[in-house]
Formats: sequence, structure tokens, C-alpha cells
Amino acid sequence: MKQVIRKGLKEIVVETVPDPVVLPHHVLIRPAYSLISSGTEAAGIHQDGVLKEVAENPSHLRRVLDVMKTTGPLRTLGEVRAKFSEYAVLGYSGAGVIGEKHSTVTDLEIGEKVSYGGEGTGHGETVLAGRNLVARVPKGLPLEEASFATLGSIAINAVRTADIGLGDVVAVIGLGLVGQLVAQIARLEGAVVAAVDLRPERVALAKRLGADHGLAPAALRESIDAISSGRGADCVIVAAASKSALPAQQALAICRDRGRLVIVGAVSLEFPWNEMYLKEIRLLMARAYGPGSYDSAYEKQGQDYPVSYVRWTENRNIEEFLRLLSLKRINVDAMITHRFALEHAPEAYRTILDGGSGSLAVVLRYPDAEVEIPKLFAPTRRVEAATVRSARNTSWNVALIGAGNLAKWDHLPNLRKIPGVTLRAIYSSSGVRGKSYAMRFGAEYCCSGYDEVLRDDQINVVLITSRNQYHATQALDALRSGKHVFVEKPMALTAEECAEIYRVVRESGKQLTVGFNRRFAPYYRELKKTLANRSGPAVVACRMNSPGIAGSYWMADPAVGGAILGEACHFVDLIYWLLESEPVSVSAYSLPTGRGEPIGENNLAANFQFADGSVGSLTYCTVGSKTSAGERVEVFAPGVGASTENFRKLEIYSSARHKTSRLWPQKGYKAQLEAFFESLREGRDPQVTVTDGARATLGCLAMLESARLKQPRKIAMSDFLV
Repeated sequence: MKQVIRKGLKEIVVETVPDPVVLPHHVLIRPAYSLISSGTEAAGIHQDGVLKEVAENPSHLRRVLDVMKTTGPLRTLGEVRAKFSEYAVLGYSGAGVIGEKHSTVTDLEIGEKVSYGGEGTGHGETVLAGRNLVARVPKGLPLEEASFATLGSIAINAVRTADIGLGDVVAVIGLGLVGQLVAQIARLEGAVVAAVDLRPERVALAKRLGADHGLAPAALRESIDAISSGRGADCVIVAAASKSALPAQQALAICRDRGRLVIVGAVSLEFPWNEMYLKEIRLLMARAYGPGSYDSAYEKQGQDYPVSYVRWTENRNIEEFLRLLSLKRINVDAMITHRFALEHAPEAYRTILDGGSGSLAVVLRYPDAEVEIPKLFAPTRRVEAATVRSARNTSWNVALIGAGNLAKWDHLPNLRKIPGVTLRAIYSSSGVRGKSYAMRFGAEYCCSGYDEVLRDDQINVVLITSRNQYHATQALDALRSGKHVFVEKPMALTAEECAEIYRVVRESGKQLTVGFNRRFAPYYRELKKTLANRSGPAVVACRMNSPGIAGSYWMADPAVGGAILGEACHFVDLIYWLLESEPVSVSAYSLPTGRGEPIGENNLAANFQFADGSVGSLTYCTVGSKTSAGERVEVFAPGVGASTENFRKLEIYSSARHKTSRLWPQKGYKAQLEAFFESLREGRDPQVTVTDGARATLGCLAMLESARLKQPRKIAMSDFLV
């Protein structure tokens, strides 16, 4: 399919990418029209280049420096340079026809006309949208007008947030797309609407569309006083996009005592405290389309809010906007200034960014827009990458499964350096990201369907870096398709999955390794040497602080493993590897559960007992400061002690010496991949086996169960290996 993409910081291109695969609680839509959100989308196009962007947003530079501390300057520089060609999706509002739906969507049918929204839907010939972000288009309403529904729901939510009463004087500052819609909807609520903008033509349009007053910012306070008999506006809705605080401060100046300020646009919020205090102003933020916004359970998992508790959700706001459109109570046709075919999208964006073009609503038209009965949907889920490949003596053709940051920063750059290894395919549910990775790292093709990889006989190794809940299923499918597997940790999330993978590895004769990179990191190898000749049991203490695994971040969700199965598994494996002794039992305690943040299950202190009499402790938390040292491991044995911190510092103590070493963090990713392919070439088991993957998962499950029951739990690896 054709997709509009931002390439790098500012170039707009139309690329061919794989059609998406329908997900649970989602539908695939073939758009007829999509609306370019000129404010939001233009803000993501950095016309003035990277230096001005960093100057205006110094937090970007701080993030780069933070990354450099953990990865080193050369790799960081390479990643920054790659930003100039990286792909990003633009757009989130359109209308078309349902081409495919998941079985979990029972109230919509293929062929129905719908409006859609949602971050990441984009401007493309096929759009994946969650059911709760899709609404039927009323009969007779043109799809071009229905493509405004997402921005219309944003405007409706702003007016609902404003709690406008009949006769309220409402000033709308900023008359872009959302501001024009807000002005019309506020008028429907019975408000006396004063429309304000720097551009006279936009003020004139707002007046033509029903605003009672059209005002320029000059002498604004006097104008509002004249309208309101000197009281000031009951409510001011700021729909402007500005890096200046002036629109917000103008809003405060014209608002009456105990009035309301509602912020819709992206503006700087800097108010004189004294004036806010003396007027006792209510400051309100209108968040996107309404209740459900940014809630993945609502937007992606199809969980609606009961109408008796939440009358107006995102979806119901979209439906109401479409109803008002169909009754001609809102006019969007007069707002359309430019129309472009999809293939001319770069020109459309140039028009928006041209201050002299007079653009307001810019609409993209798709090939089937004028077709009464659309063609049968025939998705293409594999796209060849236009890369020039050098001749290589290849023994191993690799497919990457899941195009995330770990793959981008570590695995793919390292694969290119291993002799006899070729990256053949990139599989990603995001066609744009898959194409971006394929172009950057030289893959032959990208695909959005995992089946494309499984039936490709030329692929003999898959590298799985997808989300944790998919690891086991994807590894099993690959093994059964006759491919070797490198799967990032955790190998699996349940004991049953571990047993199934163990069985299929043995039956298939294929190798599977798990991404426990610490075994290959230089300083952890030094720790292991320190314990190699110990004369008795040892003590190992691990401390990990991961404050980033919190909030709505998917890794924090215990339902898909949380921080313990997803991350602490590293340290269960590490302690076993350092001691070379099986864990036999664990006692663990967690923070209180069932209370939201902090998530108790992600914060554990555990003590392990090992078969040789050694003991190990693991403290894993997500509640610490981001400035705290993240990872520290200490080992103690008769006559010796050693510790390492964050892959960059090593200390070894013995009766004879004290040694301290420092280096740029080396996390072992490259050595780990090299070791895996070496084992494949030599036909032997990898250094990290399926048994190691199972042990780590079973150890974490025992930790969680011990914390839940407040009792020690056995770790019976001997039973598992039978």
C-alpha cells in the first residue's frame, strides 16, 4: 500500500509499505479521504533543522547525552545521524470503507462506511484502527466531510470540558481547524461566541460559520468588555498553537472573575500568579477526543466505558459529531481550502507550511474515493526493499521479528559485522517501521505478516525481539518451520510455555538461545572468574533499579510479565551462571499489590538457596530515583569479593590486591550473537540453552508466587527436565 511518511526531520514522501494485519478489537479500513491536521502534523515537521530544534528544546540534547553515557559516543552519533533518514507516520483522521475486521468486532460489517481516528493510523491506503475509534458514517454524509470526525471530536470534548451554559460569553482564541469547529459547537450550546485570530480571513470565516463576533487580538480586552457589559468572558477556549505564552495570557486578561480557561492547543502556559489568584480562575485541559484517550484498554483492547458512568466517550463524541454534520448543523465544507491526491501528499504539506497559501483544511483523496463499490480488499504484506546488496558468502539468512529499539541499537548493527550472516527480512506489525529498518540495515524485504517469514525457506534463523507476550508463540512457530531461534528474554511467561518450547527444541533438532547478554559482558565474565576457584559456597547480591518501568509503559503490566518476568529474569540466570549451581528454593516479598502505582508485583526482594549451599539475593525495584545507580552486583567467596556497576565499573578485592577498572559500558550483545552463530556453524548447543531460558522463567514465577503467598517456594528444575 501507499503511505505518507515523514523521512528524517522534514521531508515528506509517499512510500510503498506492507498492509497492516488486523488485530483483536480492530478493523482495517480502506480510506477514501483523510484530513491533514495542520497544527499537530506541522509541529512534527522541523523545517528549520536540527540545531534550531535542539536550541528550542534542550531536553532533546539531554536525552542524547544520557544515551551516550550508556552506549558510548560513536554509537550515539550513528543513531543521531540515522534520525535524518528514519521514517515516521503522520495523520490520524479520515473516512472510508471497512475492508477486513477481527472476529472480536461483532457490530461492524465489511463494506460499511466509517470514520476513524487514533494516533498512528496515518495517511495510507489501508488503516488499522481500534473499534472504539471507529464510527459509522450516517447515510448521505459525504466521506470527505466525515474525514473531519477526529478533529470534530476533539472540538466537542473541549466544549464539554468548558461546561458552557446558555448565554455564556465564550471567546475562542485561535481559529485553525479545531478553533473553527469549537466556535461552531459552542454556538450550538447557546453561547455568545467571540472568535479571535491574528488572520483576518479566519476571523471572517468564523463569522460566516456562525460566530456572533469576530475579533482581532488588538484591543481584545475592550472588545470583550463591550460584548459582556464589562464582566469579561465566562469562558475562554485557547485553540492556538504557539510556543509563546501570549495567547494564554490574553485569555486570562479577558476572562471574568471565577471564569474558566480551557486549553486545547499546544501553547506555553505561563500566567501571572497574582491575576490568576485574584480572579480565582479555573484552568482546565481538554485531552484529545474525550474519555478513553490514551487508555490502551479502551483504544486497543476494545473495553468500552458504561454509558451510565461515562456518557460521552471518545467513540460517542465521534458519533455525535457525525450526527451534527449529517444534519448540517456544522459546516466543514467551507473550511476546505485545498484537495490533493494521495500521491501528491508532499505538495499538500508544502502548502500547509507555506504561510502565504491561505490553507486551512487540506484533504487527501485516495484512489477509490469516487468508486461506489470498492474493489475486494487484497492486502500485500510483503514489500521488497530497494537496497543494493553486496555479494556475500552467506550461510545464515536471518529474519528480525519485532522492530524495536534493542534491535535498532544493538542486534542489527552487530549482525552486519558477523561473517556469513545476512539480514534477509524484517517483520514488524508497523509497515512503516519495518520498511525503515529494512532500508537502513539492508534487508531484502519487510513484511507485516509473520507467515511470510515462516514460509520463506531461505530464512534459517529468526531473531525475536518482539514484546514479551509473543516470544513463546513466535519461537514455537519458528522452530516448527525448521528455523533456529534467538529469542530475547524472557523465553516464555508460563511453565507450560517453557515445557512446550523445551519439547519442540528436542523434537525439531533446531537450536534455541535466549538473550541473556550479561553472560557475555566483560565485567560479568570477570566476576565469574573471581568465583571460579572458590573453596566453598558463595554469596551473590543483585540490585536493580528500573524507574522507567512504570505508569502506562507496557513492560510494567504484570498481565504480560511485568518487570519481574520481563527483566528480573536476567538476574535469576546471572546468579545461576556465576555459581554454576541450580537454585532450589526462593523466599520473596513485594510491595503492597492492587494499589496502582507503584505496582507491587514489580518491586520484590528475594533470597535464593542453591544446591551447593550458596545463597543469592535479588532486589528489583521500579520506585527509585532515575539518578540512582541502576544495576549493581556483588559476589563474595572465601577470601575474595568483587562488584560491578552498570557495566562500566569493576572492583575486585582479595587479601593480595584491590583492583578497580572502568570502561564505556559493554553489555555483551555483540559477543552473544557471535557465540550463537559460532555454535550453529560447529553444530553444538549454544552457550545459553532452552534449559537456561526455562530456569529463569520458573525462578521468576516462584519469586512472584512466594511474594503472593508469603511462603518459600521450591524451584524444581529436575522435575522440569525429566
